[in-house]
Amino acid sequence: MQRIVDNALAVSKESVKTVTYESLNNIASCINGVSALLLTLLPGKANILEGLHGWELRPTLRGPRLPRWMQNGVSSFNHFIHELSVDSDTSSLDYSSGEEESDGPPPASPSSQCSRLSWASASAKSEGHWSDWITFILWWLILPLRILLWVPQFFLRLFFKRSSRTPASPRRNQHRPRFSKTNSSKYHDVPNRATDRRRGVVEDLHLAIEICIEAIFDFFHRATHLLLSPSEAFGILLSWFSPSSHRRKEKHDHVSDDETVQTATLGDADPSLAERPTRLYNTMNTDTRTCQDVITELGYPYEAIRVVTSDGYVLLLERIPRRDARKAVYLQHGILDSSMGWVSNGVVGSPAFAAYDQGYDVFLGNFRGLVSRDHVNKNISSKEYWRYSINEHGTEDIPAMIEKIHEIKTSELKLSQPNTDEEINHEEPYKLCAVCHSLGGAAILMYVITRKIKEKPHRLSRLILLSPAGFHEDSNLGFTLVEYIFLFVSPVLSRLVPAFYIPTRFFRMLLNKLARDFHNYPALGGLVQTLMSYVVGGDSSNWVGVLGLPHYNMNDMPAVSFRVAQHLAQIKHTGKFRMFDYGSRRGNVEVYGSPEPLDLGESYRFIDVPVDLVAGKKDKVIRPSMVRKHYKVMREGGVDVSFNEFEYAHLDFTFSHREELLAYVMSRLLLVEPTSVEQRQTSQKGMKLKKKKKEGTVV
Repeated sequence: MQRIVDNALAVSKESVKTVTYESLNNIASCINGVSALLLTLLPGKANILEGLHGWELRPTLRGPRLPRWMQNGVSSFNHFIHELSVDSDTSSLDYSSGEEESDGPPPASPSSQCSRLSWASASAKSEGHWSDWITFILWWLILPLRILLWVPQFFLRLFFKRSSRTPASPRRNQHRPRFSKTNSSKYHDVPNRATDRRRGVVEDLHLAIEICIEAIFDFFHRATHLLLSPSEAFGILLSWFSPSSHRRKEKHDHVSDDETVQTATLGDADPSLAERPTRLYNTMNTDTRTCQDVITELGYPYEAIRVVTSDGYVLLLERIPRRDARKAVYLQHGILDSSMGWVSNGVVGSPAFAAYDQGYDVFLGNFRGLVSRDHVNKNISSKEYWRYSINEHGTEDIPAMIEKIHEIKTSELKLSQPNTDEEINHEEPYKLCAVCHSLGGAAILMYVITRKIKEKPHRLSRLILLSPAGFHEDSNLGFTLVEYIFLFVSPVLSRLVPAFYIPTRFFRMLLNKLARDFHNYPALGGLVQTLMSYVVGGDSSNWVGVLGLPHYNMNDMPAVSFRVAQHLAQIKHTGKFRMFDYGSRRGNVEVYGSPEPLDLGESYRFIDVPVDLVAGKKDKVIRPSMVRKHYKVMREGGVDVSFNEFEYAHLDFTFSHREELLAYVMSRLLLVEPTSVEQRQTSQKGMKLKKKKKEGTVV
C-alpha cells in the first residue's frame, strides 16, 4: 500500500512541476513576443540597438521539460509501470541520488534529484509496522499544532538549502595569478566566472514554485506514511516529550545555523582551506562583487584607502599599486557610477588595467553619494548627508583624494629612494595624470581652477577628459523638461526628495535580477533599452547591460543628490559652466564673496596643464558640440588643449571594450614622462648652487 501511494505521489508531483514550469515559460515567452511586436512599431530602434545582438524575436524549437519517467524523449510510462510491478519491495524503488547514476542519462531537471533525495529517508523507514490505536488518536489530536509549528520552519530551511545547493564546478588548468594580493580578507570566495550563475526574477519564480510543490507533496508523503505506519507516529510522539531528544535537536540546530563552507584561493600565501560562513545574499544569486573582487580575481594587486574630506564625508580611494612607479594615473567616474566602471571590461578592455600594464600606479576615485552614507558623524540625517552639489565634488572630494595620493607617493618614493628630496624646484617626485568621465570631468576642471585661484598646488600634470560635463544648452526636449521641473519645483521638491536612489535592499536586488531577465529575454531587453534611450535623448549606450553590473547590487549603489541634479539644471538653463547658485545674493556672497557664482568657463585661463578632450559622435547625453565648446573656450583662454572624436555613445567610454580609445588614452598619458634620475640630480645641484650664491651675497 505504501509503495502504491509513493508511486502515485511521485507521478503527480512530476506532472504538476512540468505543467507549472511550462505555464510560466509560456507567459514569459508571450511577454517577450509582445515586446518584439512593440519594438517593430517604435521609431529609431535601429540606431539605438546597434551593437546589441539578440533583441529580435527569434523563436527556437524547444520541447517541454519532461518528467522523470519520460527523460529519454519518448513516453516510457508503460515501462515505468512494468518496473513497478516487477519490484515487490519499496526499497527497490529508484530514490537514489545523482551520484549513483553517473553512468546513465542525466536527470531531466534539478527537481528530480531533489525529490529522490527528499524521499529516500522516508522510504527506508517503512519496515516493521505494528498498530497502536491510542497513539494514533493522540497523534491526530496534536497534528494541527504540529503543522503550525513545522510548516514555516520547513519552508525556510528548504528554501535556503535548495538555493545554496548549486555545485561549483572545478576550475581546471588554473594558473597562478601574475600578482598576489597586497591585502587579503579573512574569508575568500572565488566563484567560477566562466558562466553567469545569477538568477533573474523568472528563474526565481521557477525555483519558488518548485520548492512549494516539493514541500506540499513531501508533506502529504510524510502524512500518508505516518497514517500507514502508526508505530513510527508513536515513536515521533515520544521523541517530542523526551528531554534527550530536545537537547540533540538544539545541538543540531546550533550546528546548522553556523554552517560553513570550506574554500581556498589561488595565489594566497597559505593555500589551506579556510571556512567561510554562508550569507543570505549568496542564496539570492545576485552579483555582489566589488571593485576589489574584480581586481583580485584577475590577479592584480589591490589596496583600499580611506579618505576623509574636510566636511566629514568618508570616501573610498582604491588602488592598483606600483609603489616604486614615478608615474601615476587618477581615474574619476561620472554620475551614477563608481570605480567599477574602470575595471568592468576585464583585463583587455579596461583603462585601469591598461594603465597598470603600462607601468602606472593606478588610483580609482569614488565620489560621495553611495546609499550606505558613510560619514564621520554616524548619526547624520539623510537630509544633511545629501546636501551637496557638484561644488563639493570639485572642492572637497577630489582635493582630499589627490592630497592622499600625494602623501602616499611621496612617502613611498622617499623610502625606496631616500637620497631624493620630496619636491625639487616646486616639482613633484612623480607625475600624476587624471582621466575623468562625464561629471568627473567637470569636477576635475573645477578642482584645478579653484586651486589655482587659492594659489594652492593641484599636483596634476595632464587632464584627459572623456565627454566632460559643464556645458549642456544643446540637448533634447526631455532634458529641457527636466531642467524646468527642477528650477520651478526645487524649493518644495528638495525638502521631500533629498536624493535619487533605490532605498531598500529588496528593490535593489529586484533591479539586479530584472537586468538578468532582460538578458534572458532579448526582445524584452531591447524594448527596455529603447525606452531608456528615449528618456536620455536617443543615446545608444547599453543601458540595460549597465544595470546588471555589480555596483548596482542589493547592498549598495551610486546615487544622485538633489542638489547635483539641480546644479546641472542651472548650468543648462544659464548656458554657462559655473558653480552652484544658492538662490539668493546673500547665500552666494557668503560662499563666493560675490552675488553671482564663479563662472568656471571664464576662468579657464587658470588651467596650466595640457588638456585632452574626447567626444562621442553618438553621444546624446553630452553632445559633441558641447565638448567642442569646452575646446573653444580653452583655446581662447590660452590652454594647451587637444580635441578628438570617436564613434561612441556616452557610456561607451567606460563600459564598452574599445581598443582605439584605450590606445588613444595611453598615447596621451605617455606624453608625460617622469623626471629622470639625472634631471633630479642636476636640479638638486642647481638648487644647492643657488643657495650658496644667496648665502655669499648676504655675507
